Amino acid sequence: MEPTNPDRISPSERKHRLLEGKTLAFSVLTFLAVVIGGPILIIPPLFMQGHIKPVPGVKPYTALELEGRDLYIREGCNNCHSQQVRPLRAEVDRYGPRSLAGEGIYDRPFLWGSRRTGPDLAREGGKYPDAWHWRHMRNPRDIEPRSIMPTYPWLIENDLDVSHTQAKLRALHRLGTPYSEAEIAGAVDALRTQAKEIDQRLRSQGIPSTGDGKEIVALIAYLQRLGQDLKRGSAAPQTASR
Repeated sequence: MEPTNPDRISPSERKHRLLEGKTLAFSVLTFLAVVIGGPILIIPPLFMQGHIKPVPGVKPYTALELEGRDLYIREGCNNCHSQQVRPLRAEVDRYGPRSLAGEGIYDRPFLWGSRRTGPDLAREGGKYPDAWHWRHMRNPRDIEPRSIMPTYPWLIENDLDVSHTQAKLRALHRLGTPYSEAEIAGAVDALRTQAKEIDQRLRSQGIPSTGDGKEIVALIAYLQRLGQDLKRGSAAPQTASR
């Protein structure tokens, strides 16, 4: 490789190389940039707490949907699927109405993401029947032969752990999610009721019953919830840039 001709180096690059040659000065300036820039990025959002209001129709997750969301995170689904439809024509045409900040006001942590090894799931709810999701999680190739998504057969076999369900709702309540004391106290019973409804739908769609206490049922409940709040509320935004 030929050495760089000093005459071809721009003035700005020459200054940059000079700075890189001064290790101590460069380290101090980098530290100052982090110390000053960090608070500038972090502090303003702290004063915005409470300024974002829920979109009409948005409600907290049910106990079963909340457990399904935790399974979604546990299995790393958010590493390959975003939940944020950007205000671009191509995205709106493919996925549906653009995402709004008020939709995720009860999401802790939020799962907007940026990586799309698989499609965005912000508007997944109601797109496919429950049985589709059951088969897709068991073996994605049964649905799409070209899929690179891994299989999740243990979700069909594992019993759903509900020993911490009430504690999860109570913790979210302390963070501002409007769960009532009655909802917290009856969380497990409500979870069982919703799980039975999904199990009945699965059986009606040709899926052998594995009971209503399996992890797959909770995950299906969560996936079917995605994007449904916007449909219940006011007219969904469609504005998109070309």
